[in-house]
Amino acid sequence: MFQLYFLPMKSRQNTLLVLLTLAILAWSGWQPKDRLTWYLEVAPVLIALPILFLTRRSFPLTSLVYWLLAIHGAILMIGGHYTYAEMPLFSWLRDTFELSRNYYDRLGHVAQGFIPAILVREILLRRSPLQVGKWLFFMTTSVCLAISASYEFFEWWVAVASGEDAVAFLATQGDVWDTQWDMFLALCGAVSSQWLLGRWHDRQLLRLNYNGVR
Repeated sequence: MFQLYFLPMKSRQNTLLVLLTLAILAWSGWQPKDRLTWYLEVAPVLIALPILFLTRRSFPLTSLVYWLLAIHGAILMIGGHYTYAEMPLFSWLRDTFELSRNYYDRLGHVAQGFIPAILVREILLRRSPLQVGKWLFFMTTSVCLAISASYEFFEWWVAVASGEDAVAFLATQGDVWDTQWDMFLALCGAVSSQWLLGRWHDRQLLRLNYNGVR
């Protein structure tokens, strides 16, 4: 760890993010509530980590995106450990404030739009003719909504294939409109992320000497 001090600031941050993510992953995989749910929930993390490592030099991302991805990974891994319907803190909130459900899964679906939106935005700005403006906003939002809808398809297919074993993964908690809520919250997350973080993201892109930001 002492050697991290001598690395460039961005390299130190990225190394610490990787170490933190691996630590949470190890904790998450230690005696999770439901092993099948754990595999399904942390699969995006297991896929993303090697991709980010292999592209760290050929296509380095902004620090903002790396931080957001680490946060999203933590949300997924915590949900994988406890299941989204039984995350203790949100169960306490449910019981204390007499809420209708454990809302951790709602948080997860807001993050499913909020965090990928900045990643999608960066890829579109750097690898397509799009520039900052209405079309970028629309396309980023559309891609995030498509990702959310595809995830709902995946949940459906898992439920059909595994039956009752997928109950913890679906985390509908008796809500017949759960699928629609999930996609709507991802949409809200994608829109709010671009509004709240767009200018910050633009400044970081300029530091990469990217000239598509005006």
